[in-house]
Amino acid sequence: MSELHKFLFDGLPVRGMVVRLTDTWTEMLRRRASNTESGAYAAPVQQLLGELLAAAALMQANIKFDGALVVQISGDGPVKLAVAEVQPDLAMRATATVIGSVPADASLSAMVNVGNLGRCAITLDPKNRFPGQQPYQGVVPLFGDRGEKLEKLSDVLQHYMLQSEQLDTTMVLAANDTLAAGLLIQRLPSQGAGNLSGATHRVRDEDEIGVNEHYNRIALLASSLKREELLGLDVDTILRRLFWEESVTRFEPLTGDTGPRFACSCSRAKVGAMIVSLGVAEAESIIEERGEIEVACEFCGVQYRFDPVDAAQLFHPAAARPDGTSTAH
Repeated sequence: MSELHKFLFDGLPVRGMVVRLTDTWTEMLRRRASNTESGAYAAPVQQLLGELLAAAALMQANIKFDGALVVQISGDGPVKLAVAEVQPDLAMRATATVIGSVPADASLSAMVNVGNLGRCAITLDPKNRFPGQQPYQGVVPLFGDRGEKLEKLSDVLQHYMLQSEQLDTTMVLAANDTLAAGLLIQRLPSQGAGNLSGATHRVRDEDEIGVNEHYNRIALLASSLKREELLGLDVDTILRRLFWEESVTRFEPLTGDTGPRFACSCSRAKVGAMIVSLGVAEAESIIEERGEIEVACEFCGVQYRFDPVDAAQLFHPAAARPDGTSTAH
């Protein structure tokens, strides 16, 4: 079962989290693979999207934001867009738009940053917006301070966190076809959430960038975690191996209904309403040409199919099949 663990280093201005997405991640891949039009993601795309999802889960759990957190990578390679969305209750979904083939050994820049024009955007969309209120969005390039292409998603997001919050952050991310996982270590702000509104506290945080010895020591330990260890070891073993000399307070892990889990807002009813909005003539034209109406969710890839009888029931609900059934998606 997917899980998220939070912990603090006792007496030190450092916090951490580990996320492991198992059933949540494999369900997303299963839905994509079952799509007869798109098929499964290539392995490098799987890795990118899994790391993006793990990172989004860590960031959402870290800020406790009452709204959706969306992380997206876009650029000029074969992967035009990769998106991960996490709700405040850790319900999540992710998708990627791929144009053309992706080599088995494709790097991050080869997928989304061929001409060094790729971007990473983090959007915070409040659950209950005020009239006229717009989502907050921060954007960073997929290159470093010297214009060099970044080949690790974790480096991109660490750069974003440093720019947006003035807080040192270390991320280790990894994903394969069965697991998406991440470790986050972050220096705590001088006055908790107050640093977002207090200029004095914000200056203090900026002064601490890169020089807090406690954070630097723990970040160095965290950075030693290898990809195969993050994917192959349980959380207890990871924390014990990395921080066995530190005093760590751990909180009850978030799993099941309170933890990370897959959820997409698409449904057969919503697709049916969309078909009705097209009108009878358009729906009949599609059925005449293709024999059925097929609509795939752009986010999770599930295909919804409506044969002539299903379509007729949308416009004339009283019309039922002789056997009282309807086709499933």
